Amino acid sequence: MSKTFIGNVKSVLSGDTLILTSPNNPSAERTFALAYVNAPHLKREGDEPFAFQSREHLRNLVVGKPVQCTVAYTIPNSGREFGTAKLQDGTEFPDEQVKAGWLKVREDAGRKEESEEVLDKLEKLRGLESQAKSEGKGVWSGAGGIIEVQNDLGGPEFLTQWKGKTVDGVVERVLSGDRLLVRLLLSDKKHVQPLTLLAGIRTPATERVLPSTGATQPAEEYGNEAKAFVESRLLQRKIKVEIVGASPQGQLVASIIHPRGNIAEFLLQEGLARCNDFHSTMLGEKMAALRAAEKQAQTKKLRLHRHHIAKAETGNQDMIVYKIIGGDTILVRNKAGTNEKRISFSSIRGPRTNEASEAPFREESKEFLRKKVIGKHVKISIDGTKPASEGFEAKEVATVTEKGTNIGLALVEAGWASVIRHRKDDTDRAPNYDELLAAQEKAKEEGKGMWSGKPQKAKQYLDLSENTQKAKIMLATLQRQKRVPAIVDFCKAGSRFTLLIPRENAKLTLVLGGIRAPRAPRADGEGGEPFGKEALELANRRCNQRDVEVDIHDMDKVGGFIGSLYINRENFAKVLVEEGLASVHAYSAEKSGNSAELFSAEKKAKEARSGLWHSWDPSQDEEEEAEAVEEETTADSSVSLEKKPTDYRDVIVTNVDGNGKLKIQEIGKGTAALETLMSEFRKFNLDPKNKQPLKDAPKTGEYVSAKFSADGEWYRARVRANDRTAKKAEVLYIDYGNSEMIPWANLRPLDQPQFSVQKLKAQAVDASLSFVQLPTGADYFQDAVGFIAEVTEGKRLVGSFDFVDTKENLNYITLYDPKTNNELPGLNDSLNKEIVANGYGMVPKKLKAWERSKAFESYLKHLTEVESLAKQDRLGMWEYGDITED
Repeated sequence: MSKTFIGNVKSVLSGDTLILTSPNNPSAERTFALAYVNAPHLKREGDEPFAFQSREHLRNLVVGKPVQCTVAYTIPNSGREFGTAKLQDGTEFPDEQVKAGWLKVREDAGRKEESEEVLDKLEKLRGLESQAKSEGKGVWSGAGGIIEVQNDLGGPEFLTQWKGKTVDGVVERVLSGDRLLVRLLLSDKKHVQPLTLLAGIRTPATERVLPSTGATQPAEEYGNEAKAFVESRLLQRKIKVEIVGASPQGQLVASIIHPRGNIAEFLLQEGLARCNDFHSTMLGEKMAALRAAEKQAQTKKLRLHRHHIAKAETGNQDMIVYKIIGGDTILVRNKAGTNEKRISFSSIRGPRTNEASEAPFREESKEFLRKKVIGKHVKISIDGTKPASEGFEAKEVATVTEKGTNIGLALVEAGWASVIRHRKDDTDRAPNYDELLAAQEKAKEEGKGMWSGKPQKAKQYLDLSENTQKAKIMLATLQRQKRVPAIVDFCKAGSRFTLLIPRENAKLTLVLGGIRAPRAPRADGEGGEPFGKEALELANRRCNQRDVEVDIHDMDKVGGFIGSLYINRENFAKVLVEEGLASVHAYSAEKSGNSAELFSAEKKAKEARSGLWHSWDPSQDEEEEAEAVEEETTADSSVSLEKKPTDYRDVIVTNVDGNGKLKIQEIGKGTAALETLMSEFRKFNLDPKNKQPLKDAPKTGEYVSAKFSADGEWYRARVRANDRTAKKAEVLYIDYGNSEMIPWANLRPLDQPQFSVQKLKAQAVDASLSFVQLPTGADYFQDAVGFIAEVTEGKRLVGSFDFVDTKENLNYITLYDPKTNNELPGLNDSLNKEIVANGYGMVPKKLKAWERSKAFESYLKHLTEVESLAKQDRLGMWEYGDITED
């Protein structure tokens, strides 16, 4: 009696052989061959003709279905069973296969058979075979049954042709949950059968035998379950294969699409796989669906994620970036300044010092980040914490956004940061990790940032404050420029900074003029003055690494530059004073031209009892004012002629013209008002709606706005002359005294009341040096003009207004340089004397009436003696003798 059993068809090896599993125990397998027939076989070295077609016909009918098998006979040596099979719908095998022409009845079948039942069966099969032959079905169709099968990708040409395309395929074997042997049906005559990795996921390894030792390596946890999950759904199923790329080892990476969807998503949802970051850039936006599926399993704590601990939602924290540590790390504070954090960007790193290809880009990366976020309000979302390791402190990693812009993504897109490859169990990562990986690939392709391989030459800054000689050389140049753009490189104290001046390739020390801030403590916390630490903290918080503007006024004895620093157009000296963290130094405040706003700020700080003024007593100011008057009187007496001079003023020589006449500005309320006016004047001219040219040709004597050729800034000016042919005008800059020829296109009307000379008179006034006559010879005259410019340019001087010629509107002055010695200059220590002493001027033979007055007798006598010494030494105009003898 024949043995009958029920089995589920797991796979079909060929048109005549099935692999069956027990309905009650899927792991129990048996091979069952169809009796009395032969099918062409699939072989690695090359399929027999019609082998695939024969196998496919049977596969399509039976895989995944239960069949009733009847064993006809068993081979004793191998134990292999042969027989017939029947589907639940009554379809019988091998009858159906023979009828379709995909099996041949064996010629030796039935030769030794005596059973009538078997002989009847064979007769039926041969009848079906004859019918198939006559109809030319299946293997009886003749030529065309050969299919070329390639067992690997064969080189990069395959991906060039097929990447991004979807092809039909059949899963031939399941090696593990994420590794399959797939037959790609490229055409009727060409198949490729490569090892294929499931795109976007990684499953635990299955049990396997090590080829080197023959030892069995046990499966990782859930490895066999993952394999069984895929095998039960995909083995020998017809699927769609979306080709996305290849692994570094040349294995195909593809998405396997079952009729119900992507098998990778189902594995992730069941907790049998984790997302594979290395495939993220291949999948692009499709990776998001896999991340979502993985998150579902993590939330449910399924299998691989049973120990998963969900991250607490931290929410967004509003912070202010106040320092850039490196290309991937910043210091932030809350708005109140009470909470400070060191934050590293999630999942990215800046150029590394120990990587030769990255290190040259460190400064560029840091500068990119500085320009993006320093001083900005940002939102911080903490993604995790990295524990301390050897050489590294513990740190929080976060996603940082500024006005909706993801800063970490911006760094990667610009090529100034690379993406970290996380461990598979590392959840402290950026939520947009796949987007970061895609951005990195794009930056590499486009050769951006550090992927360009071409670092800029490191910028070398000349330290102007290294010594006084270097500082003196650049002082005049910096003084002429207004609001010089700079970067605060370091805050040494509340009022002392190291600045970088990019356009000059210079570095300098800046001391804020007009104020005195308490000394900051050393790094060890020792040696500071009260509120020195607070002043330094304010400077760091408001100024460090910021883009600022500076006006240079003077220099100190050690090469430091004295000036004003503007952050967001606000004078930082005023900020310090308002906070009670600096006091006003009256004398230098007057010289800086900011005295009014500084004294106003100090008054506010005193009234609020802020900082230094926490115990301020209003009566103290009255005593200090009385002492100041006494000191001023004492100082004036040291430079008196015979009695106290009544008209000494602080001045700046702004121009020396070709006739040797001077243009000067008086330091005080006028210069402070001019600074305020010029600030508003710049804003006005930057506004596009105010860019109106002159309606007609300019007229001589007309007040205009003129664009200075040296710095491109707009200044108040007056037209001196016109060249109508060239359409140019000679203008005098009324607040500085210099003049130049400029095109009419660089002129605008000055008809705004707030900028008129009625609002603020011209600040440059005419002056001439008292008791000095310049040489008449052209060469000596030019030397004299050059010498005067050299000893006066950019300096804050004291001018004795000896006489004012109201008819000529000309001031006759004697100039003193208070920086000549440590003490105030004496009566005879004037610049007028220096000009005569060097042979660049002489005492006039014909003195004006006021010059002959008794008050100047001793001074004239001294100048005459100085002139005689210059003649003896053949200096300047006297090099060929006394030119006045004739």
